[in-house]
Amino acid sequence: MISRVLSLPIRAAIVAVSFLSSGISHADDAAAKNTKCPMMTEDDVEEDSLVDFKGTPVALCCGKCERLWKADEKAAAYYVKVATELGLLPQFKGKEKELGLDTIELLPQRYCAIHTKSLVSPSSPFVEYQGQKVYFFNDKAKATWEKDPEKAAKKAIDAGVLPQLKKEA
Repeated sequence: MISRVLSLPIRAAIVAVSFLSSGISHADDAAAKNTKCPMMTEDDVEEDSLVDFKGTPVALCCGKCERLWKADEKAAAYYVKVATELGLLPQFKGKEKELGLDTIELLPQRYCAIHTKSLVSPSSPFVEYQGQKVYFFNDKAKATWEKDPEKAAKKAIDAGVLPQLKKEA
């Protein structure tokens, strides 16, 4: 009888602890809601490519994005703002003011002129073209542009990723 009486509180404690711990893990899972990379926007995220933005996990698609994210705190904040506006980071929706994202001014150009589904930031590599800055996801994309700027510009304008340049009729 004594063991039955003691076992009820112990069972209740075990159930409570397991319920709380499962709640914690579900809360953590809920915070990392993004399924697409906030930098290479068409790529699915990888479970082992997680970064943190002000206490909230952000899943990325690869080590390259992880390195770029960690290299520049301002660029990371910029990516969070753009990706949240694009619906890629639902874990930040409605928290823009609280996180200071409302003070970040966005560029007219959101995507790389070469990799048209990859986002750019003010600290991304760029060139001056027709009196405007044209941004690239990385130096390799910039080098591709520089091989034939006219052809690359036409392709990027047609893709709609260079709003700072006028599309010719």
